[in-house]
Amino acid sequence: MSLMPAWLRAVSHANPLTYEVDALRALMLTNGTSEYGLLLDFGVLLSVTVVLTAIAAKMYGRMGY
Repeated sequence: MSLMPAWLRAVSHANPLTYEVDALRALMLTNGTSEYGLLLDFGVLLSVTVVLTAIAAKMYGRMGY
């Protein structure tokens, strides 16, 4: 049973920091486990990085530098 309301749980699953903390917890603690799996954690983080880098690259040309 989760203490979070359903709407907050949905926001949490959309936040990349959730997956970062999950991966760090699994990798840094002795016998640490990942709730979502390290493959999903790194997949989400890599996807977000690629998307945000592409957006930043697209916007950089429009800023007049």
